[in-house]
Amino acid sequence: MTPSARLSAAIEVFSDLTERRRPANDALKDWGLARRFAGSGDRAAVSALVYDGLRKKSSAAWIMGAETPRAILLGTLHLTRGMSVDAIAALCGEGQFAAGALTENERVALEKASLAEAPAFIAGDYPEWLDADFAEAFGDRQVDELQAMAKKAPVDIRVNLLKSDVESVATELAYMGAVATQFSPVGLRIPPKEDGRAPSVQSEPAFQKGMIEIQDEGSQLAVQIAAPDPGMQVVDLCAGGGGKTLALAAIMGNRGQIFATDSDKRRLAPIFDRLTRAGARNVQVRSPKGKDDEPLEDLLGRVDLVIVDAPCTGTGTWRRNPDAKWRVRPNSLDDRIADQAKVLDRAARLVKTGGKIAYITCSLIPRENDGSVGAFLGRNPGFEVISPELAAREASLEVLSGFVSSRGNGLLLTPLRTDTDGFFICMIRKTA
Repeated sequence: MTPSARLSAAIEVFSDLTERRRPANDALKDWGLARRFAGSGDRAAVSALVYDGLRKKSSAAWIMGAETPRAILLGTLHLTRGMSVDAIAALCGEGQFAAGALTENERVALEKASLAEAPAFIAGDYPEWLDADFAEAFGDRQVDELQAMAKKAPVDIRVNLLKSDVESVATELAYMGAVATQFSPVGLRIPPKEDGRAPSVQSEPAFQKGMIEIQDEGSQLAVQIAAPDPGMQVVDLCAGGGGKTLALAAIMGNRGQIFATDSDKRRLAPIFDRLTRAGARNVQVRSPKGKDDEPLEDLLGRVDLVIVDAPCTGTGTWRRNPDAKWRVRPNSLDDRIADQAKVLDRAARLVKTGGKIAYITCSLIPRENDGSVGAFLGRNPGFEVISPELAAREASLEVLSGFVSSRGNGLLLTPLRTDTDGFFICMIRKTA
């Protein structure tokens, strides 16, 4: 496919996902199945254009003065890829499979393109109804923070110390451009490729042998802040596929005991193979037998550390999943806050006096973060927040102590602050 044909295809896919209000991945999959002639390079290029358009949907429409898929993709080429008007005109081209020549109105819009007068939610490319939340979270850095969230994310790797070490893996993956992460002592980072393709980490021998796992540095740091000691009784209450469970096992050196569970046992399905591959031997997986079953009944009041990787809107993952930011709705935020209350109260019943709860979200919204913690403390007077600065210091990550959330209950990691996905981490201690 020619570059112009790829642009035309991206416009077609963008139209499909917009008109039918469907996930971008589904629209791209259907497009690829219907066009078998498109090679892997073509599919990667079209996908990159579509996801770039989702990242810059509002700001691109603003500078073009139109909200059509074509206008958004053309504006994105200017905003994200820095293409000049003449370069975009040349890319559009004419012909059977081309995107169609640039119109005079489009040329003028691109020449005058500016976000100087755009409101924050346009310049930051996020839904307007979240404007007050992000203003509270970031103050005058609001636009800068959300623009950073609109950039492409790198691929982060956690080295599994049960099977290898950082130096050895870094040497093995040096040809992929892997470098040490900024904060995580067990992380490596592979920058995104210009063509939009993600590196095939899963095909690497190091991955197949369990020496590495794909995990954003922010997620790695969340487990580090929780600071599990070898010998502890630890519960991963929302374990899902087991990413944080595996990180816990490595930190604890296969000592102590980790109990991994999830309210939906279907989410636990991948964890068994991952545990085997990683060589994690101190993990018990407890699956609920029904809606109201408590598979951890025998652990009530006995647990040293409960990890609550809480259900949330996922606003902190938008740079990896830009489609999600245009699909989140106010009622879903209310639902997630209610879910957070339930899982925190469940954690409170498990932890022993003097034990800790690590409350973690991949959200930037204060109501899901400090707000949920404050509500929990109001319901549970026998608990207190450990200051974020102290939590960072106790985890030997004092460098993170400056990244405190807006209401002061936890650490808030973001692409702009820490060059990670967005994560909120709050440590809570049971005092009585």
